[in-house]
Amino acid sequence: MAKGARYHVQFRRRREGKTNFHRRKRLLRSRKNRLVVRRSNKHERVSIIKAKVIGDETLVDASSQHLKKYGWKGATGNVPSAYLTGYLAGKYAKAVGVKDAILDIGVNTCRKDTRISAMLAGAIHAGLKIPHDKSIFPLEDRYTGKTIADFAAALKKKSA
Repeated sequence: MAKGARYHVQFRRRREGKTNFHRRKRLLRSRKNRLVVRRSNKHERVSIIKAKVIGDETLVDASSQHLKKYGWKGATGNVPSAYLTGYLAGKYAKAVGVKDAILDIGVNTCRKDTRISAMLAGAIHAGLKIPHDKSIFPLEDRYTGKTIADFAAALKKKSA
């Protein structure tokens, strides 16, 4: 129970691990559109959101599930599909008139060669201006799918 003068209960979304309010406050103070990237085990989602007092407005939304509409037959929980999802969101954003954004990764940490950095790379290659460090981008072989193709060829060769 929360008894005593020294006990401090955190906000519910912070307790659930869904929102880092210190990071969110810094992002909102920039007054720029946010490139919100979220991932699950099977899919990725990239949105461009504009903060407003009455509630955030979603300008663009792209999911890795949208890739099937463009002929993607591979899995949607990997680096190549993350790159394409970011690229698709960037193209949607350019069509709407969004030119720049700032990256919002939520409670995730940004590491090299991850799906989050692949989504960022895709959005930048689509033409969005987003502050970034190029050292976190995956190698081109990773987001073109060459490493997956090489691994599949090695498995096929091994089984034959």
